[in-house]
Amino acid sequence: MARTVLALDLGTGGVKSALYDASGVCLAERVQTYRTYFPAPGLHEQDLGEWWDAVSTSIRALLGAEGVDRSSVGAVSISGHSLGCIPLGDDDQPLMQRVPIWSDARADIEAEAFFRRFDYERWYGLTGNGFPAPLYPIFKILWLKANHPEIFARTRSIAGSKDFINLRLCGRHATDPSYASGSGAYDLHARAFSAEILDAAGVDRDLFPTIVPSTAILGTILPGIAAELGLPADLVVVAGGVDNSCMALGARTFSEGDFYGSMGSSSWLTISSAKPVLDSRVRPFAFAHVVPDQIISATSIFSSGTSLAFVKDMLMPGEAVGYDEVFTLAASAPFGANGLLFVPTLGGGTSFEGGQDVRGAFVGLDLGHGRADMLRATIEGIALGLRVALDELRRLAGVSRKMTIVGGGARSAVMRQVLADMLDCTIVKTSIDQQSASLGAAALAMVATGSWSDMSPLIRLHVVEDRHEPDARTADLAGRMVQAYRAAAEAQRALAPLLAGLRA
Repeated sequence: MARTVLALDLGTGGVKSALYDASGVCLAERVQTYRTYFPAPGLHEQDLGEWWDAVSTSIRALLGAEGVDRSSVGAVSISGHSLGCIPLGDDDQPLMQRVPIWSDARADIEAEAFFRRFDYERWYGLTGNGFPAPLYPIFKILWLKANHPEIFARTRSIAGSKDFINLRLCGRHATDPSYASGSGAYDLHARAFSAEILDAAGVDRDLFPTIVPSTAILGTILPGIAAELGLPADLVVVAGGVDNSCMALGARTFSEGDFYGSMGSSSWLTISSAKPVLDSRVRPFAFAHVVPDQIISATSIFSSGTSLAFVKDMLMPGEAVGYDEVFTLAASAPFGANGLLFVPTLGGGTSFEGGQDVRGAFVGLDLGHGRADMLRATIEGIALGLRVALDELRRLAGVSRKMTIVGGGARSAVMRQVLADMLDCTIVKTSIDQQSASLGAAALAMVATGSWSDMSPLIRLHVVEDRHEPDARTADLAGRMVQAYRAAAEAQRALAPLLAGLRA
């Protein structure tokens, strides 16, 4: 009988452990959260011990669920959040307990110094790294060297999120192309670390682990870890991939021109192609896909679900209100929120939006607006931010007028209709929404262990549950809202340096 697969989705807010049978059906899942720490402006850290506690707690809870046969689990595969920078010593033990995560921007000085000696456009053209440069590990390494030379002197390798957990599981430190391509030093075209960038940065190639295919089997679980977690002693550990690429795979975006949208804490619009989609003005970000010979390229907004959560908590402090109620209240306000616009860059912007110093805003707020208007404007503002990103992606590549949507935001019919209206495209909701990243990781293990010959079984797992078309009755107003939003977002870009000075 075919063995089941354990997939871990190591996200920004926590880890989801899910068990899949050999056909790709999810049998059970458990979620365990962990904290992000903000010790100083620009510093976003997580605790490695809390990662492991969350992983082990969620796995044990999953294996203890009714009907789960723990002896049938044959492989584990991880989707992990990107741009991690975990310094490891001679014995592969971490040299820092709290480490910078993807959104950490501490390395601004180091990035600026690097680009005084290395052309930024060439770096972007080689790497496809379109996030603000300080977020990338190559610059976090330089920050470590400058600010903690005693730790850097003991550092023998740098691990990413899922690679660190794999190391704990099987004792082997390796990475895959998708995670390596978010290092700031990976040449997407040559499919290897760039000697040119590493030399300019003064960083040794040996600090980065060996690159293996995303479907490679790294080894068998360590006996002590198997006993600790209650897993079979012959379970194998698969290399896995970065969350962006695993989610794309799980969202059936792995062939030329495939396209999907992800609605989570941050949101992005992603296309799969043989060559990266790059542009010096828009700065789409690109990662090597977990599928060989494909690149995923995306435009995004950083604060979508986080913006909605923030506005909800500000408007309803202390109230036990779920998101279903939030969307219902928002839907009671008219389309266009009575002239209120929201710019959702509360956590800083992408390079295209103006970078980390950009902040969000309600624009057009007056004494007649109520909570429903503000919630409606927040949802519409998220969609408008994505519309601007989508317009640029449409300009750069052949993008379908039909978009599969995944993530937490995919669950709301109100959100899906707003997206259809603002993005001017058909929005398709399938049976796979919040499971896309873990499903992508599971698919890698299916291929690695021979249960699947390729990724095609993913396609039939997506059963269409709903679809939303743009409403012709609101098309004119939506067009005018897009125009007004662009002006509001540009105003926030212009204000960014002035507001940054006030914060300082």
